[in-house]
Formats: sequence, C-alpha cells, structure tokens
Amino acid sequence: MDDLFAKSAFHMADVGGKTSTHRRALAMGRILVGRTAYTHIENGTLPKGDVLKIAEMAGITGAKKTADLIPLCHPLPLDHVAIRLVLEPKTHSVLVYAFVGCFAKTGVEMEALSAVNAALLTLYDLTKPVEPALTICDISLLLKEGGKKGRWIRPEGLPDEVANFAAQPAAMPLGGVTCAVLTLSDRANDGVYEDRSGPALVENLNGLGAKVSIQEILPDDQAKLEARLREICASGAVQLLLTTGGTGLTARDITPEAIAAVITKPAPGIGELLRSASARHISTAWLSRAVAGVCENTLIISLPGSPKAIGQCMEALHPILGHAVRLSTGAQHD
Repeated sequence: MDDLFAKSAFHMADVGGKTSTHRRALAMGRILVGRTAYTHIENGTLPKGDVLKIAEMAGITGAKKTADLIPLCHPLPLDHVAIRLVLEPKTHSVLVYAFVGCFAKTGVEMEALSAVNAALLTLYDLTKPVEPALTICDISLLLKEGGKKGRWIRPEGLPDEVANFAAQPAAMPLGGVTCAVLTLSDRANDGVYEDRSGPALVENLNGLGAKVSIQEILPDDQAKLEARLREICASGAVQLLLTTGGTGLTARDITPEAIAAVITKPAPGIGELLRSASARHISTAWLSRAVAGVCENTLIISLPGSPKAIGQCMEALHPILGHAVRLSTGAQHD
C-alpha cells in the first residue's frame, strides 16, 4: 500500500502506531484597534453588539473546525476549548488566548492557533465599522504538551496573564522526582560505541520535570547490576530508576533477571503496557522481557536499548508514571 501511494503529492501523517496521550496547547494573538475603537469595545457600544462575547464563541468554533480549514490536519475529538480575551489599555489592543486540550495521538497546536485566528478575525469584522485601520499581530504558540517530546514552552516564556500554566502539575508529572538511569551494554561499557539510549532517556525524563542524579553505563553482568540496583534503592535518594538495554532473549540479556531479584512488589502491567505500545511500531517488541517493580521506595522499570523505542515507551508511560512513582514512595492513594 505504501508503494502504491509513494508518488502522492500530499498525505496526512500516519499516526496509527502512536499512543494516545493527553495533549494541550496554548496560543495567543493581538489586535491593535486604536483609541476610539478600544473605547467602544470597552463600553460595549460597537454597532454589532458585544464583540468580546461573540469573538469568544468564534474562537471555540475555530478550534473545532481546524481540520476543515487546514488540509493535512487530523480531525481530533477535542475535550476542552477555552478562550480568554484581555483588554490592554496601554496599547489600545485586545489580547486573545486560546487553550485546547484532548486525548489523542497527535498535538493540538493548530487547533489553538486556529481558535486565536478565528477570534481575532471576528474582532476585526465587528470593529471595522468604527475603525478600518486595524492590525492583527503577535500570533504565536506559547505552550504545548503531550506525546514523546513532553512539554515545550516558547523561549521567551509565558505572558503574565497565563503564567500559571507553567505551574500546572499535570504538565510535569515527574516534577520534584529524582531519577537514576542505567544503560546495560557490554560494548558501550567497553567504549566500542557511544551510548545513545541513556542520553535519550535522560532528555525524556528532563522533559517530564524529573532531575536525573545518576547516569551510568554497566556491563551485561547480572551480579553487578543487582548490586548497583540495591545500592541505589537503599540510599533513598532516588524515587525512579530506569534501565535501558538487556531485555531481549540472548544469553547476555540479564536485566529482567537482575530486577526480579531485587524488587519486592512486581508491577507486571507496566511491562505489558510497554510491549503493547512498542508492538504498534514493530512486531518483535513482543519478544521484549521488560519488567517493573518496587525496591525499597524506588520504582524500577526496564526499557529497551533503542533511542526510538525509548521515546515510544515513555510516551506510553506518560499518563501513569507520576502516579506510579507517588504510590511507590508511599504517598497516599489519590
């Protein structure tokens, strides 16, 4: 089928193999209306009625119609759309903020930007009878969350009106969590090749708000891995310990055995989740023997040794990882 459509000029991105996660996006835009029009907007005296309420409704409609307007966007089942309009007297402008959320396989940035544009164009349409010299500007994405890349905030930061979004706990499920990352590989340990899976895992954890205090490469030696796992867990300084590599079927793949020897509470569902998520991309994922469980108050999870597979697995873990860590450390069940 791929060969049949290889020469197609356009196509929607294939997200069939991706895992649905909570997606959020926040966007903004501005319309400069001038002193006279600003006074009318502020007092609700424009000829066509209360433009702020109408623009708010238009923004919601714009988010819902994104896939109809942008040819290659996926239709998404939006869970939440909210529009906030802020009057700025100093610049005689109206700021539009749009927040969109859903549980899906792809992001909602375009829906948030579409909502902003629809609201701004509505403000333009309803204000032009009293002031034709209007300027729409500053349209930008402020924040997006979800998927394997986790959270992104524009480099300039968030405006004061929406700065509270940076503190949303759901966006950073591992905020305040200290982690350890252990790469299991004879060749990487011997310097034959550079470890790429460990750094990929560290980057992913940082994106979820975690602090990685330990990052090491170990040989595929069960006794050494067991000893290091016990040492880290006994210290009490790490709440989440992730390994990468050594989960296959070869004689040197000893990670599951080492973890099984040190954990006191297995979490078999996590291993099944990882296999199921990875199998959407490659059928041999069912051969993985990934395991998880609790040792002392530390949650241990084994991941594959491929950077790409790590991204897929972390995307699958995203909705449950923060809660699992809290329970493993003895926090009260929420």
